[in-house]
Amino acid sequence: MTVLGAVSLPQLPPERLRDLARAADDAGLEELWLWEDCFWGSGVATASAVLGWTGRLRVGVGLLPVPLRNVALAAMEIATLHRLFPGRATVGVGHGVQDWMAQVGAQVESPVTLLREHLTVLRALLDGEEVTVDGRYVRLDAVKLDWPPSTPSPIFAGATGPRSLRLCGEAADGTILTGGTTTDEVRAARRLVDEGRAAAGRVDPHPMVVYLLTATGPDAAGRVAAQLRREGRDPVAGGVAGDARTVADAVRRWADAGATTVVLQPTGDEPDPEAFVRFVAQEVRPLVP
Repeated sequence: MTVLGAVSLPQLPPERLRDLARAADDAGLEELWLWEDCFWGSGVATASAVLGWTGRLRVGVGLLPVPLRNVALAAMEIATLHRLFPGRATVGVGHGVQDWMAQVGAQVESPVTLLREHLTVLRALLDGEEVTVDGRYVRLDAVKLDWPPSTPSPIFAGATGPRSLRLCGEAADGTILTGGTTTDEVRAARRLVDEGRAAAGRVDPHPMVVYLLTATGPDAAGRVAAQLRREGRDPVAGGVAGDARTVADAVRRWADAGATTVVLQPTGDEPDPEAFVRFVAQEVRPLVP
């Protein structure tokens, strides 16, 4: 079965998040995804709040930029979420937008090396191991979490480039693809991830999450096309606009291309975020296998 979720854009003021979260929970939405985009707000703080405000809603964070976060701090925060809300949080990490990383003085020469080191050490810490490492970017001396997750905690990673996608297959437990990703790009990403998995000898299932830019209602097609053009993406193949049936058909296409979770991403000018999550949960979900 395809998992269906929705994005709460970081442009939404934090004080409005409670109403959106409760609307999503009441409507039966499966997953609400949050972003840690500079300089809107914290992904971990908002995830914790949403999980506390709701009873059954699963929350994804996609993603935490690893140049901004010491891996020990990232492990502490992720472990805390998993212990407070078992089985309800999915956290992804990634390179972050390089312009933003440069803006805060955190850009590194080799983002792929940093992500590899971060993922390897993060996995060990969340598994309760004591870690001493002296890598190019990640350095720890006898670090061990006092409160590691009490249940297995999958680590997702977000990527776009071939090397990073292969790394997701090698070192992460799932992959997150950005909004605007076409079905052909999903297929290509799945191949690259599988190459990484094969190289690492991994045979475990590897979920793939994709954000699908979506609009419904008046001028939906124009809103989607305009945003995709601004982002330099295909204004025809990178999103969907229309009624619930049209959106559900698109979800199936992205799922057939290799996505296991399709997260509908509203446009930046979405006039009613609460109505959007209700649309996803109550109108689109029943039409998606």
